Amino acid sequence: MTRDATTLPIDTFLPYMRDVVRCEQSLHELHLMWRMIESSAKMNCPVEARSILPTMAATRAGFKRLERELVASLVGEKVANVLDAIGTQAQYVIDIVVRNLYERTADVGFLARDRELCAFVAGQRGELERVRARLRAYRSLYSVYDDILLLDTQGQVLAHLDDNRPLQRSQDALLAQTLASDGFVETFRATDLRPGQAQALIYSRRILHPDSGAVIGLLCLSFDFAAEMAGIFRAHRDPEGRANMLLLDAEDRVIASADPGWIALGVRVPVNRCGQPRLRVHAGREYLVRTFAAEGYQGYQGPAGWQGQVMIPVDLAFSSNTRQPLDSLEPALASGLLSHASSFSPPLYEIMTATDTIRRVVWNGQLVSAGQDGGHRKLKSILEQISETGARSNELFSQSIRDLYETVLESNLNNAESVAHLLVDLLDRNLYERANDCRWWALTPELCAALATAPGEPAPDMKPILDYINQLYTVYNRLFVYDRDGRILASSHPEQEGLAGDSIVGHRIDAETLGAVLQLRSEQSYHVTPFEGSLLSGGVPSYTYHAAIRDPGQPDRVLGGIGIVFDARRELAAMLHGSLGQHSDSTAFYIDRQARILASTDASRPVGSRLDIDADLLALKTGRSVARIVVHDGHYAILGCSAGQGYREFKVSDGYGEEVLALVFKRLGAVRERGGALHPALAAALTEAASEGGREYATFSAGSSLLAIDARQVQQALPASELTPMSVGGHPCRIGMLLPHGDAVASQFVWVFDLGRLLHGQATVVDGGSQVIIVRHAGQTLGLLIEELHGVPEFSERQIQPLPLGRAAEAGRLVERLIQADEGRVLIQLLEVEPLFQLLQHGAPAPSEAVPID
Repeated sequence: MTRDATTLPIDTFLPYMRDVVRCEQSLHELHLMWRMIESSAKMNCPVEARSILPTMAATRAGFKRLERELVASLVGEKVANVLDAIGTQAQYVIDIVVRNLYERTADVGFLARDRELCAFVAGQRGELERVRARLRAYRSLYSVYDDILLLDTQGQVLAHLDDNRPLQRSQDALLAQTLASDGFVETFRATDLRPGQAQALIYSRRILHPDSGAVIGLLCLSFDFAAEMAGIFRAHRDPEGRANMLLLDAEDRVIASADPGWIALGVRVPVNRCGQPRLRVHAGREYLVRTFAAEGYQGYQGPAGWQGQVMIPVDLAFSSNTRQPLDSLEPALASGLLSHASSFSPPLYEIMTATDTIRRVVWNGQLVSAGQDGGHRKLKSILEQISETGARSNELFSQSIRDLYETVLESNLNNAESVAHLLVDLLDRNLYERANDCRWWALTPELCAALATAPGEPAPDMKPILDYINQLYTVYNRLFVYDRDGRILASSHPEQEGLAGDSIVGHRIDAETLGAVLQLRSEQSYHVTPFEGSLLSGGVPSYTYHAAIRDPGQPDRVLGGIGIVFDARRELAAMLHGSLGQHSDSTAFYIDRQARILASTDASRPVGSRLDIDADLLALKTGRSVARIVVHDGHYAILGCSAGQGYREFKVSDGYGEEVLALVFKRLGAVRERGGALHPALAAALTEAASEGGREYATFSAGSSLLAIDARQVQQALPASELTPMSVGGHPCRIGMLLPHGDAVASQFVWVFDLGRLLHGQATVVDGGSQVIIVRHAGQTLGLLIEELHGVPEFSERQIQPLPLGRAAEAGRLVERLIQADEGRVLIQLLEVEPLFQLLQHGAPAPSEAVPID
């Protein structure tokens, strides 16, 4: 979603954003105040203020533009975040549906080949109740179906399960279509196969004679569409119910609605497939809308034209702000996050730069008026007004920046939590099918008959049926059957990732797994191996699902078992990458409760390694999701975490309970040690007046140290953005040059040195708040790169104390005195200009001799 404010109809959305309206009014008032201050300076002290008037004019002129751009940025960000959020939900609707229905296409293909069902339709076996019992057994495993039907070629219903809707014959057109097709047929509409329902989703496939191969009838699986959609809506709709979640057909008509009383089934709704920030009108109400078609799964695109959509009324879209992300953060963390503002909102970055500009105007003005009388006292009065208005501007900017950043953070937090929730939901839904598959295939008559073969008699070849199943269900590495002693008798892909040049047939499964399978109590029971590598999985960590194969004549007697190896490496990675989409700044993981990684999109954290996360996340309650701001790999990051809660009976009531967590990290920017906010006590100390008269000192920060220089030797401060990087040898701390700029430096070129590196041996990180101060001594001028300007306060002689002799000598005489501010609670290091010039002009300390000023 692009945040292009130039094409956004601001006036359309502004009435629904009360906080932005208040900000717009405050900005307008400040713009008027800046005009008054500029006019006052021109009238009362035009000569003294001439050095700052151009900057004041530029600041005032920029205010009008900033007023417009800040409002546009706030509106644009809020609209984009809402569209992102509802777009994520709309994508989930269609993706979950398509993944679910993909399994149905495989189910109908396999069940239509069931030999017992084929024999019944062929008239070879006439035991209706036995067939109904087999169909009930299937539905008890695959609980997503509300009916299963067997029909002959004339449409006569031979067997079905829904006793509430007696059915004898069908004349639906899907019969002829299915009988003529060699694959599955997918039908969604009203049908006489499901009388009384306005719409039904049917998967059908023709049945062939078990001996001749002739077409003799068809199988229909009726998917419980309404219940399934209700579950999706319940799990993924916004808890407040401010938006409606929909599933649409190819004609943009509603086929499923989270709230049918609000938007009914069958109505046609406006769509927004391109994600444009424009309102759509439906039933006399304006909505923000996002619409997504299916991306497909394993080559299956879902029913033709189906779409996921979420609609939220514009009057509700901006009324929720449940999180206050910055309130829970340490100030340094919040400040560091804020330093990355330019990455997500250029207008916000300009506002922060404007704040630094105001501070620089005041700082330079204080330098001009330092120690002066007459007109300069009038200038001081103007500067006080600038400082006061600048403080109000900073307060407004800070609040606006905070509001905008909280909007961005809240959107990212909600999205990360939603993605994590989707990931565990997809995993549980997928593994639900695996638990069903192994139990149903254990009931396959051919497999049961093969294991029941008497000793000494040749057993039927089971490999063809295992290969056929594996072709339909491509999520498995292999399927294999073993006897009561654990010896593998047959396998699909017997050499795939098995022993080099050998087949796994003839090998034995491990004793612990065999013991668990032999003790399975019923056809409803299954066993899952721990997530680890084995011979059967080719050494790749995965789950293997097992079910017991029982004697048809003695159900309590276990003949052996079937194992199905889930292709975890491919399938889990596909879930993670598919949910992240194109977000290259995000990573996702599946982990267990011990923080062991089951799947990862981070190449530096492979499967089997452990993820370093907080203990409370590992203990997150089942079904819960959280999101927070963390430091991850040296970056500020959004973390979303969700604990799976199972799906239908899987991991809920079937006795299996291995818990998996999904985590999503979205990077926001590298960690930065320094923050831009001045501590209140320090701010007060730098503005206090000397009680007995004193001298002004320019104060600033460099290399995380608070420093001062006699104000008479400082000419002005300029933004570091005006620095021209240049390296032509010389002092290692020399980083570039200032070109001729204003009256202060006349026509001179000024070399600039990194003061932080000189003092502490570490280069200063240049950002929007970095400044260059121009210092002059004995007819020579140089620039010092510093981190932040503070003030130009007066300090009396009694507040200035010499350093101990030893320390002064150790410091190379750059600092010989300390200023004791705030009654000695704040110490400011007084930088000596003469030795500073000598050091920079005539020599460079070795790295081990970096000046140790703390």
